[in-house]
Amino acid sequence: MNKMMRVVATLLAAGAVFAPLAAHADTPGPNPYYLHALSDLRDARGYLDRIDSNQVQKDEVKALEEIDAAIGEMKHAAIDDGKDIHDHMPVDAGLKHTDRFHKALELLNRAEQDVSHQESDPAAIELQARVLHHIHEAHHAVDHAINAALE
Repeated sequence: MNKMMRVVATLLAAGAVFAPLAAHADTPGPNPYYLHALSDLRDARGYLDRIDSNQVQKDEVKALEEIDAAIGEMKHAAIDDGKDIHDHMPVDAGLKHTDRFHKALELLNRAEQDVSHQESDPAAIELQARVLHHIHEAHHAVDHAINAALE
């Protein structure tokens, strides 16, 4: 009987240890598309940050604000890869302003593609709409910056 009690006690203890792990087994991690979008947004930000031109400064600032807002929305929703907002791929310092703007647009398009995957969860749909709004606004600001740089 004593041996049986030890077996039961061991099983109960094991259950107490592993039950919390089982409860989280179906909890998904951050959507990988959003993690890719975070990376693309940080890289786009890197191409826009510190471009020295008074003519495009207003549009550049607007694009940076919108990119920061999109990143903030994702981080607020606990989609975070732990990287700093300034952690991006190295930017070729020799690129002309317009080339940097075009590269930023390419990255914004990739981020938009990543975020645009179909969602079924209402909270995820709302997040998706907010993030896409900020990406579209950033895209619009970069388009204006390109036009201003070409004038």
